[in-house]
Amino acid sequence: MRAKVVHIITKLELGGAQQNTLYTVSHLDRELFRPYLITGTEGPLVPEAKGMRGVKVYFIPELIREINPLKDLRALLKIRKILKGIKASDELPLIVHTHSSKAGVVGRWAGYLAGAEIIIHSIHGFGFNDYQPLPFRRFLIALEKLTGRITHHFVPVSWANLEKGVSLGIFPRGRATMIRSGIDLELFSSCKVDRQAKRRELGLKEDLPVVVMIACLKPQKAPLDFVEVARRVLSRKEANFLLVGDGVLRPKVLEAVRRAGISAHFHLLGWRWDVAEILASSDVLVLTSLWEGLPRVIPQAMASGVPVVATAVDGTPEAVVHGVSGFLTRPHEVEEMASRVLYLLENPQVAKRMGREARGMVEEFDEGEMLRRQQELYLRLLKEAGHG
Repeated sequence: MRAKVVHIITKLELGGAQQNTLYTVSHLDRELFRPYLITGTEGPLVPEAKGMRGVKVYFIPELIREINPLKDLRALLKIRKILKGIKASDELPLIVHTHSSKAGVVGRWAGYLAGAEIIIHSIHGFGFNDYQPLPFRRFLIALEKLTGRITHHFVPVSWANLEKGVSLGIFPRGRATMIRSGIDLELFSSCKVDRQAKRRELGLKEDLPVVVMIACLKPQKAPLDFVEVARRVLSRKEANFLLVGDGVLRPKVLEAVRRAGISAHFHLLGWRWDVAEILASSDVLVLTSLWEGLPRVIPQAMASGVPVVATAVDGTPEAVVHGVSGFLTRPHEVEEMASRVLYLLENPQVAKRMGREARGMVEEFDEGEMLRRQQELYLRLLKEAGHG
């Protein structure tokens, strides 16, 4: 065995960063690495984390997404204590690998204070964005720069995030390796489902096409824009609209649907475990995000042969080729998005052709390749640190 690897993430919601982290932790080569996980206590993936074999999991109630100086300090001290205990357990070097903004800062400083030999941070999108007040955004960038000084390596999931980190001075290019967010390609590419039966199960009108968005209901994903896209499409054509996910904006989404008068055609499903079947039963995937890393629901849809209509933010254009595998718009361009969705619904042969093109563009998103490249990175950094 070469090293102990501790992954730290803020919250186990049903998102790409969280699912990638659990996959990595549970599939690390046990002959080379001893895996651990530190996370908050909330999220639908908590039972999965608890059920992982051979992985010691620590839950920190104070590790929350919102900025709370007292809880953040308590989380840092608790994580430092845990890491010091893991480090002292034997002579193997300690790798601390953080994910998400809050755990990325708190976890890296805890790792530094605990004497971790290697500290890595994955960037699934930055915690700062252009929609924040400028002073707050500058504070977050300064905090990332400061924390970057104690970070040995960065793993952005998109070239766009890598370039942004370099341009802002958060890290030099030589300390970053782009590794795609992985998905189970086989699950999505080979999913067979009775589309009519699945639509009946979901309470949909079987004879109407299905437009789906899969996302956490938070400001970053702009789910209210999806409601407006649905309203505009439905004013011209009947269709089923599905929103899969949950979060703080759920009440506002429900109110917007009611006010738009589209409740009969709009279905808010909450978190679901049958995403592959839902995508296999859908005709178009929409994603209205304002910023991203590279949302893995896009390669999931592409592997399922579903054309994508999404905002051209951060890493999304690295997956979706405009006019080939889907369409891209700027954020908040709901009329343009509605027009693109309508075009695909009214031209099913074009939609099928785009879906076929998309299937051939997703090999780099294989979760096995993601794991292989992460393990190679661990071994290279260990060697460079004198632990090879």
